[in-house]
Amino acid sequence: MFCPECKAEYREGFYECAECKVPLIDELPPEPEVEYIEYEKVHTAFNLSDVAIIKSLLDSENVTYYIQGEHIILHYPHGPARVMVKKDQVELAKEILKDLGMSS
Repeated sequence: MFCPECKAEYREGFYECAECKVPLIDELPPEPEVEYIEYEKVHTAFNLSDVAIIKSLLDSENVTYYIQGEHIILHYPHGPARVMVKKDQVELAKEILKDLGMSS
């Protein structure tokens, strides 16, 4: 028996999760496959204000990205941080950042 919420396993004779207070199930559903996403660098940022602008613009267009080394800028104000974008959205991201003169 398993809890569908926290995935805890229980012995026979238990019917409710002690933590989640939900009914137990016989089997847990299979975990979804992990999707591998390829990223490509589209820009290098050297300050937090550029990072904030870039994130806002990419978020507004639903571009999948991450900022590699963003935490470095917090401690070393002259960066760099690399803007990594999902490979199939690179052209869109470059177009968005081009309008601000921010393309790599």
